[in-house]
Amino acid sequence: MSELFKRTSMCGTLNISNVDQEVVLNGWVAKRRNLGGLIFIDLRDKTGIVQVTFDDTIPQDIFQKADSVRSEYVIGVKGTVKERSAKNMNIPTGEIEVFATDLVIYSQADTPPIYIKDDDNVDDTLRLKYRYLDLRKPKMQRNLTFRHQVTKLTRDYFDSCGFTEVETPMLIKSTPEGARDYLVPSRVHPGEFYALPQSPQLFKQLLMVSGTDRYMQIVKCFRDEDLRADRQPEFTQIDLEMSFVEADDVMAVQEGFLQKLFHDLMGVDIQLPLPRLTWDEAMERYGSDKPDLRFGFELHCLNHLAQGCGFKVFTDALEAGGDVRGICIDGGADQFSRKEIDKLTAAVKDYGAKGMVWMKVGEGEINSSVNKFFTQGELAAYAAEFEAKPGDLIFIVSDKKKVVFDSLGFLRREIARRLGLLNDKDFKLLWVVDFPMFEKDDETGELKAMHHPFTQPKLDQVPLLDTDPTAVKAEAYDIVLNGVELGGGSIRIHDKDLQAKIFEVLGLTKEECDEKFGFLIEAFKYGVPPHGGLAYGLDRLVMLLAGESSIREVIAFPKNQNAQCLVSNAPSPVAEDQLKELGISTL
Repeated sequence: MSELFKRTSMCGTLNISNVDQEVVLNGWVAKRRNLGGLIFIDLRDKTGIVQVTFDDTIPQDIFQKADSVRSEYVIGVKGTVKERSAKNMNIPTGEIEVFATDLVIYSQADTPPIYIKDDDNVDDTLRLKYRYLDLRKPKMQRNLTFRHQVTKLTRDYFDSCGFTEVETPMLIKSTPEGARDYLVPSRVHPGEFYALPQSPQLFKQLLMVSGTDRYMQIVKCFRDEDLRADRQPEFTQIDLEMSFVEADDVMAVQEGFLQKLFHDLMGVDIQLPLPRLTWDEAMERYGSDKPDLRFGFELHCLNHLAQGCGFKVFTDALEAGGDVRGICIDGGADQFSRKEIDKLTAAVKDYGAKGMVWMKVGEGEINSSVNKFFTQGELAAYAAEFEAKPGDLIFIVSDKKKVVFDSLGFLRREIARRLGLLNDKDFKLLWVVDFPMFEKDDETGELKAMHHPFTQPKLDQVPLLDTDPTAVKAEAYDIVLNGVELGGGSIRIHDKDLQAKIFEVLGLTKEECDEKFGFLIEAFKYGVPPHGGLAYGLDRLVMLLAGESSIREVIAFPKNQNAQCLVSNAPSPVAEDQLKELGISTL
């Protein structure tokens, strides 16, 4: 059993002010170099790396012990901080080194299967399988520390605003929330199941009924859905609810939080109030309800030009109730070859578009994929809609509105990425408000709640629930950062008659309402305050602020694309006697 050297300092915190101090360090060996009479060890802990030097003036047994260590050995060192003669200004500790007087080896290490360095380029499968090694990398330690700082600031801020953190249950009733539930069988009640919560929505509303007034929670949520870069089967929300508020009150509290978050942790001053776009305006201008404002390329409606133009692709779209819209890329004509335009055209087909028209504006002439269908004068009229200059490139999509918005929304961001316009340090926050209350299911055509069925409609539009429910707007709001939805929320319905009306519009019978939401409906009989809230995706928030492209980079032990934990090999089979005890048989 090795003696424990009681640490006095962290490796990455030492600097020139510590010269001549006696220190004790613990950590992992990042590198060892033997130059004969000198041995250099780069010692690493979560704060960084410092160089430890062993020379032949120390006892021979300690020198030999230093020569025996290898990468990732865990050691303790005693020594004196000295100024380096050959400084390394690429690291924070590069002006000093620690001349060792004693060394203990706590544990040896096999050669690791992955390199412990940020630029290792290792396959993601290996990174996730050996995540405990991957987490030793400086970048990953920074990300975990930064996530901790975000959660600490969050709790402190909302505590200062009168919020109470309350834990809600993990084992709940399965309720429809838009994704598949993870189910947990009950041994005590054979054939019955709990669900893991997709969100604490119903329980946080019950907390408002209970008089908690202002609730917050940093909480795990679970959704059994296909994965992507910013999605995991288990994820974390900053969940909030407030009583006796309107939408402006909720948004004002959140703006204060975001301002403090950016100032304290990013050194960025956010100007308040944040800009707001209605859902309609966001879609019309950017083709997305989470628009990226770091660049232009706004959508332009071309219906008035396309009407009766004789080009069947455009006129058919308009006759079917669709749209003709386009974007203009400043100086794009020379930056995108015909081959690259063809690739972009193929890409928008993934969003339902059948094709795409392009126009390159030149000096006195427009070269286009539809030159044979339009005169130069007609093409010039389209270019004029964008105030296009020679050298600009125009893309036009015609189809159903949703296809046009989705295609051009993707296209403007993809082009911005290719042109290097997506600066991770340029933070553009905004609110998107006044969402539609309902949307139609693509497969069934039935109405469904765009947010959830407890969202309050605009009260002056309640009469439209009987005549034109798709025209009703909701008291809903999303906070968006650089094209990513950070969080969303709404004012909730607190009137039981209005709630019953919303259920009716959604086609839910009383029996279905009682089965799915009965406990909330029952609670609302006993006095419920006006209330509303919001939930942030904590993983997404940390990902964006840390400049990462995947939430896996800010989660300690994430799942892979198949929802597997490669460290523990979950999910995995269980013993037959466990299944029998639960009354479960597998096919």
